[in-house]
Order: sequence, then C-alpha cells, then structure tokens
Amino acid sequence: MGIKAGLSRFNIFDHDLRVDSILEILGNVGLVMIVLEAALDLKLEKEKAVMIFKSFLTASLGIGASMFALGGFFSYIFPSADLYTVLVYSIPLSIMSSAIIIPSVGGLTGKKKEFMVYESTFSDILGIMVFYFMLGADGHAGDGSIALEIGLNVLGTAVLSIAVAYGMVFLFQRLQMQVKLFLIIAVLLLLFAVGKYFHLSSLLIILTFGLVLNNTDIFFQGFLKKYFDKEKVKPILHDFHNLTLESAFLIRTFFFVIFGLSITLSSLGNLEVAINSFAIVGILFAVRFAILRIIAREHLFPELFIAPRGLITVLLFFVLAKNESVQIESFDTGLLLYPILITSIIMMIALILNRGEKVTDVLFHIVPLVKTSDPEKVQEYKKRMLENTEIQDFDGFRHSTSNEPTNDVEATED
Repeated sequence: MGIKAGLSRFNIFDHDLRVDSILEILGNVGLVMIVLEAALDLKLEKEKAVMIFKSFLTASLGIGASMFALGGFFSYIFPSADLYTVLVYSIPLSIMSSAIIIPSVGGLTGKKKEFMVYESTFSDILGIMVFYFMLGADGHAGDGSIALEIGLNVLGTAVLSIAVAYGMVFLFQRLQMQVKLFLIIAVLLLLFAVGKYFHLSSLLIILTFGLVLNNTDIFFQGFLKKYFDKEKVKPILHDFHNLTLESAFLIRTFFFVIFGLSITLSSLGNLEVAINSFAIVGILFAVRFAILRIIAREHLFPELFIAPRGLITVLLFFVLAKNESVQIESFDTGLLLYPILITSIIMMIALILNRGEKVTDVLFHIVPLVKTSDPEKVQEYKKRMLENTEIQDFDGFRHSTSNEPTNDVEATED
C-alpha cells in the first residue's frame, strides 16, 4: 500500500496494470506451494488419527456454519441480493488462510501446531471446492445435488490423487538429471491446472503427493517396498522440502505486495464499512468458538484466535469480480480488507500472549530505552536486547560456524 501511495504521488503508478491477473497467477502458484509445504511437514501416525479427524470436522463445519451465518448477515446489509448470491459471497471470508497460519504456528507445541496445519489445509481445500461448486450451481443453492456432487468429486479426486502420488514418487526417485526438483514442481503445477480445468479438487492431488512422499513407511508396504528406495529418496526429499519452503515464502511475499498495490484505501475511512467488518469478524469467531467448544476443547487457546483470512479470500473474491452472473453491486472492498487485517492482528496478539509475553513488551520495548542516560535503564536495555530472538538467532549462527568465543554484551553495546 505504501509503494502504491509513493508511486502515485510521483505519477509513476500505472492504473492500467493487470494487477488482477498477476494476483490470480501468484495466488494459484502460491496455493500449490503452500499446501505442498504443509504436506511435507505432516507425519501420519496412528496416534494422530483422532486429531486429524477433529481438524477435518472443525474445518468442514467451520466453513458451513460461517457461510450460512455470514450469508444471513449479508442478506441484512444487502437486502436486494438473493440467498444464493450472499452465500457465494460469504464463502471466501469463511476460509482460513493456510498461507498465513502455516508459517505463523511454528512456535506452538506439537499437537497444537499440527492441528492448525491440518485444519487450515482442510479449510483451504474444502472451501475452494464448495466455492466452485456453488458457482456452478446456477443459483440452485438449495439443491441437495450440490452436496452429492461434492462428495462424488472428492471421492473421484481422492482415488486419482493416490494413483498420481504413487506415480510421482516412483518418478521422483528415478530422475537422474541435475534439474529435478523444479521439474517435479512444474509437473505438480500442470496437474493442478488440469485438475482445475476438469473441475476436480486439484489441491487434494498436491496434498496427497506431499503426504505419500513424506510418509513412505505407511504407503509403501508389502509388495510395494521393492518399488521404493528410501535411502535414495531421503537426501532428495530434504532438498525438495527446503526448496518448497523458500519458494512458498517468495511467492507469498510477492502476492501480498501485489495485493497491496490493488487496494483502494478510501474504503478504510468508511465508518459503516468498518462497523460491518467488525460484525463479520465477531460472527466468524463466535462460530469458531462454538465448533471448537464442541469438537476440540483441548484446542481452544490460542487456536480459537488463529483464524486469519488472506490469500484464498483475496483470490476467490477476484474470481467473483470477474463473474458477472454473481454480483452485489454495493459490496465494498473494505469488507474484504478490514477482516483480513483484524483477524491477522488478533492472531498476532494471541500468539504473543501464548508465549507468556506482553504485547507491549514485544512490539514497543525498545522505543523508550534507546535514548537514556539512566544506568539502571541502560542495563535493562542490554538484558532485553540479549533476550531478543534476533540476537539469539545470530548468536546461534556464530556458534555453529566458528569456534571463537563471542562477547554478547560488547556486541550489544556496539
């Protein structure tokens, strides 16, 4: 947003830039990389079966309940819109953003982290499937055949995904060429595009491949063992995981920069939009609290507040903007921007509190201590700097790469 303001100030920003198209491309590629990154982090074990089921149930009920709750609210503020249209508009805001959640929950404990990774991934997959099926329903939102079509689509895609995943893993371990990792990613992007063209649940293909590749002990048993060489795949898998992790970060960064260029800040000054946005966020968290309270009581805090909206929400709203058959003319983009900002800030605060820290200490602790001559405050400043995560990271890097002792106090004073 700052870049756009600066470029516009000097008449450099071109309003004819095809920002929407760039966002759509980056969003889809980023989605593939984010889901793949998540799948390569997940280990399937028998003791996790209950947790995986709870995360799936939480994600699916969360999308359904949020969709109808927001649909009712949109019917109230947009009385001229029909039920089908308000339900379609409510789906993007009902989907949690794995693009934000997955890199944000690294500091949580094992089960809480895995629950959020599974739930956000399921939320993305199920939400996108429901969204595109609703778009193809031609206004028959109450038709029970939609649920049947979704079920059949998931079943068909699941069978295809398993077959594709086995084939990809078989190919993965037999590639002899130097350029193999980006080749695999390119094939996955091709499969994602083909799946979208045939209205399949393309993300399920990506998720299944990642799970099979990262859980070969489960998927390659019996006679399948002879078709898989674990020792050959292990070092390649490590490099592939790192490549996916960094690529996802890069694409996600560019996506949100381009998204910032597309935002019109005037909507943030609209009081009615702000009030409605806070109501939307309140509805989302009320639904989430009720579902977690019933299904997964052990995941109430901080999981309740880890429900940001982001990449998927933006991507699907751009799809709606291009679809002339489903339009709410008076829909303000601030109703999209405000919830994204609010839910992300709430998540940030919850994660800081979960670490046992004060929000003000984390965000503002350096400001009042930078310029002071009080010896006690200077010592306090040095102590807090030594405890700073960034300093710890650099110290760990120095210790791992050099045998020379480091003087942390002198480094801080410098």
